[in-house]
Order: sequence, then C-alpha cells, then structure tokens
Amino acid sequence: MTKEFDAKKAAEKGYTKEDWDAVSDNPPITAEEAENMRPAREVLPPAFFSELEEARKARGRPPKDVTKQSVTIRLKPETVEKFKATGRGWQSRISDILDAAKP
Repeated sequence: MTKEFDAKKAAEKGYTKEDWDAVSDNPPITAEEAENMRPAREVLPPAFFSELEEARKARGRPPKDVTKQSVTIRLKPETVEKFKATGRGWQSRISDILDAAKP
C-alpha cells in the first residue's frame, strides 16, 4: 500500500508532489502490467519456494525440552488480584509456590 501524498507535510520538508511521485517505491500498476501478471509459482524457480518454506519453519521460539501444561484452576478473586499486582510473571510465581508445597 502506497502512502498518500500530504502536501502540507511535503512543503514543510521541502519537496513537491512531483518529487514524491518520482521516488515512489510503489508506482501504480498499469493495465498492461496487470494483464501480463502471472502467479509467482509460474515464473520463479521451485528452489525459491523450498528456501522460503525452510525460512518459515525456522521462525519463532525454538521448542523447549520441558514445556508447561495448561490447566484451569479456580482461585479466590483476592488471591488472583494479589498475584497480578506483583506484575508480569505472576502465573510463574504461583507455579513456584505450588512447586515448593509439593508433598
């Protein structure tokens, strides 16, 4: 999506609409260009898509050896509020207290 030209901001920075149009990163597509467009899979080599898929798999947090289990527990509202008031990580602090109370 191309940013809209703002004449007031442009004037403050010392350029004109012609300047903006000359350096636009995304000029409008002509009707001829639109007619000649083809899907990327038709024009790019298959290796491109293999690399792209590998890059997508590599994103995100690496898996942990030991993960936590999501459970539902009913606590008194006062208890929840006291832990939340201690800031970020309040769920982990509850977990630590429960770990310390193991029989």
